[in-house]
Amino acid sequence: MKTFSDQKADTRRRLALVLSLLCVFVIACLGVGYYVGDLAKFQTVNPAKESQTALRGVNDPEQLDRLLRRYPSNKMLKMVALANKDWVEIDAAARRLLNDAEPRDFLKLVDLSAYSRSDLDALRRDVKTAQSNAAAIAPRYIALLNDERAKLENDARSLDVENSTVSEFMTMIDEQHAEMNALTSKVLAARAEYYDAYERCVAVLVKEFGIYKVTNGRVVFSVQSAADSFNRAVTALDAAAKRIAEVEDERTTLRRSQLNRWKSFVDHQVAAKRAA
Repeated sequence: MKTFSDQKADTRRRLALVLSLLCVFVIACLGVGYYVGDLAKFQTVNPAKESQTALRGVNDPEQLDRLLRRYPSNKMLKMVALANKDWVEIDAAARRLLNDAEPRDFLKLVDLSAYSRSDLDALRRDVKTAQSNAAAIAPRYIALLNDERAKLENDARSLDVENSTVSEFMTMIDEQHAEMNALTSKVLAARAEYYDAYERCVAVLVKEFGIYKVTNGRVVFSVQSAADSFNRAVTALDAAAKRIAEVEDERTTLRRSQLNRWKSFVDHQVAAKRAA
């Protein structure tokens, strides 16, 4: 039979056991909480890191759609895809504006020496129309950029990312739009030079029609001043055509440089998540 002192000892042992189990439980809870918190941090960083790794091997913007199909839930890649879509749609719209400005394709070389007087008159009217239409493109293009920017910001916010990320993304888009606007301004300037030279070529032919002769596909003027005016216009036409081709090369270079900017955006997001 246990004495009173024995009972007290048993009680102390049971209490010590309960306290020990309680301590183990608390420690385990703290450990799980730490692990879950660390895991949450990992899950926040991982998509940005995943996008950084995925973009590393991308050297052509045309590869982005395929990349997004591989990582359909990655928000950073979705933002890059939005930036790429922005470029594609605005570039296509700019080309439509330029093409719609021309009643006919003036960049396609034709044999003007074979034109009749009525053909030359119609051609001159069309080139003047192209000049007038091209002058109205710039404000329409800027309005297009503004509309696309507002739409793009809404699309970016719909991805449910942090406000700071959206802000940095839109800063990048503003830089992208500024470069695209500068490129379009160069295109318009080159086109204006081309139309002006084209109109001067046609104007000389109209003025001298019935007087000049065509020999082996070459226009021969009876008056040297007319020949000089025509040759200067042809030289300016060739120079403007060359400038248009150079701007097109600049467009290709700019397209690839935008990809590097998008990669830098993702790199900065990864660095920011690590520092947080």
